[in-house]
Amino acid sequence: MISGKNTIGNKFSAKGTVTYTTFNPELNEENGTVFTEATSDEINEAVALSSEAFKEFREVSGERKAAFLNTIADEILALDDLLIGTYCSETGLPEGRAKGERGRTVGQLRSFAKLVAEGSWVEATIDKAQPNREPMPRSDIRKMLIPLGPVVVFGASNFPLAYSTAGGDTAAALASGCPVIVKSHPMHAGTGELVASAIIIAAQKTKMPNGVFSNLNSSGIEVGQQLVSHPDVKAVGFTGSIKGGRALLDLASKREEPIPVFAEMGSINPVVILPKALENRNEEIAKTYAGSITLGTGQFCTNPGLMLGIKGDSLSSFINNLSQEIMEINPSCMLHPNIKKGYSSNKEKVVSQKNVSVTANFTSEVKNNYAEQAIVSVTGKYFLENPTLHLEVFGPFSMVVQCENEAELENVISNLEGQLTGTVISDENEVADYSNVISALQNRVGRIIFNGVPTGVEVCESMVHGGPYPASTDSRFTAVGINSIKRWARPFSFQDWPNDLLPKELQDENLLSVFRTVDGIRGK
Repeated sequence: MISGKNTIGNKFSAKGTVTYTTFNPELNEENGTVFTEATSDEINEAVALSSEAFKEFREVSGERKAAFLNTIADEILALDDLLIGTYCSETGLPEGRAKGERGRTVGQLRSFAKLVAEGSWVEATIDKAQPNREPMPRSDIRKMLIPLGPVVVFGASNFPLAYSTAGGDTAAALASGCPVIVKSHPMHAGTGELVASAIIIAAQKTKMPNGVFSNLNSSGIEVGQQLVSHPDVKAVGFTGSIKGGRALLDLASKREEPIPVFAEMGSINPVVILPKALENRNEEIAKTYAGSITLGTGQFCTNPGLMLGIKGDSLSSFINNLSQEIMEINPSCMLHPNIKKGYSSNKEKVVSQKNVSVTANFTSEVKNNYAEQAIVSVTGKYFLENPTLHLEVFGPFSMVVQCENEAELENVISNLEGQLTGTVISDENEVADYSNVISALQNRVGRIIFNGVPTGVEVCESMVHGGPYPASTDSRFTAVGINSIKRWARPFSFQDWPNDLLPKELQDENLLSVFRTVDGIRGK
C-alpha cells in the first residue's frame, strides 16, 4: 500500500510521524493498515508539482485526456476483489453496494472521456471582425472555456468511490485540464489509496505530466486547511456537512486571492404529498417511502428527511402506515461510530423539542454502529416557529409536517433552507391545482421529482445535483453529470489573435469539428 502521498513517478512512504487507522463498523474494530498524515513539506511539494503539471496538462488534447480517464476506469476495475474487500471493511456496506458504486465511478470517468474526446464542451464562440461596420468597426473576438488550475478535492464519507478519490469532482477536474490533489477521507483511506494507485498507473501509461494527481492522507482538518489556503490552489470540491463546507468556503474567501469552493452539503429533501394521492394510495406511498428513508441506512444526501401534507384523516392514516412500515425494516450498519453518534445526537435533539410527536422509534437491541430508524410528526405552526426542526438528521429518520391548509403548506416550503431535491406526490391531474406550492418548492430546490423518490442520482447531462445554499455553495452548477466540468473552467476571450496561434477549437478551419457558435449561428 502507498501511504501518505501519491504523485506520478513518486511512490514512497509519507515522512510524517502522525499515524491513524481506519475502522470496520460492521465488526466494530480497527482495521490493521496504518496511514500517515501528510506533512507541510509534502503538501507544498504536491501543490508545486500540480502547478508545474498544469503548464503542460492544460494543453493536453481531448483525445489524450479521454485515454487517461478511460485508463483510470480500466485500472480501477483491475483492482477487483482487493478494492471491493477494502471498501466493505472500511464502511460496513455490503458487497453489492460496493460493486454498484464502482460501476457508477467507472461510468462517470467514461462519460467525461467521451465528452472531452468530442470537444464541444469548451463552448467555442466566434464573432468575426467587421472592419467596415458603422459607426464603429468590430474586432475579431473568440471565446472558449479554459481550465482554472490545480484543484483540491475532498473525499466524501458516504461515497468512498463515486464522490471521492476518482469520483465526480476528480473526473470533471481532470477532464477540464486541471491537475487534482485529493485530500483523502480518513474513514476510507485504504480504499482511497487503492484508487489513487490506479490513477497513478493510468497517468504513467498515458504519459500525463508528473504531478497531475496527488493523494494526501489526514485524519484531521489541518491538511485540508493548508491546501485550501495555499496560493497556488485555484478551486476546491467538497461533498459533506454544512459545517465542513461552510468552513472551507469561509477559508477560501479570506485568502489574498479568493477561490471558488464548490461544496455539496446538507439537504432534508422535502416531499409534498397532495391530499388526493394520500387518499387513494396511502399504503403504497407509505411502503415506498419507508424504503427510501432507510435506504443506505439513510446516509444518502438525497434521503427524504421531511414529508409535508395537509391535515386530515388521510395524512393521519399515512403517518400510522409509514410508522408501521419503517418498524418492519431491519436496522443496518452506519459508516462509522462517529456517524452513528452524530445520528443519535441529532435525532435526540429533534425528538426532545417541544410539540414533536414520536410515531415510530426502533427501540429493540441492535448491533454496534447500527442505526435505529424513527419517524416524528409536528404541526406546520411549530415547524415554522422552531429552526431546530429544520436540522438534517443524517440517517434513517424523517419528519412529517402537518399543515393546516394549502397556504400554510406554501409558507412552510418558502421558509425552508435550500435543498438538493423536492418531490411532489400527486394523484392524476391533482398537481395542477397547487401551482403556488410547486412554484415555492421550485424556488428552494435544484431538482424536483414527480411521483417518485429522491434517493438515487442519475449520472446524465440533464441532471442537476445542487441547489440554493446550503444545499450547495453555488446553485448555478451541478456536482453530477458532464456539465459539472464547468465548475473547473472559466470563459476566456482572444481578440484579434493570429489564426494559427489560436487554440484549434477557435481556428477558422475547425479541424477538431466541434460544435461552435459563429456570428450567432450554431454548428460545425
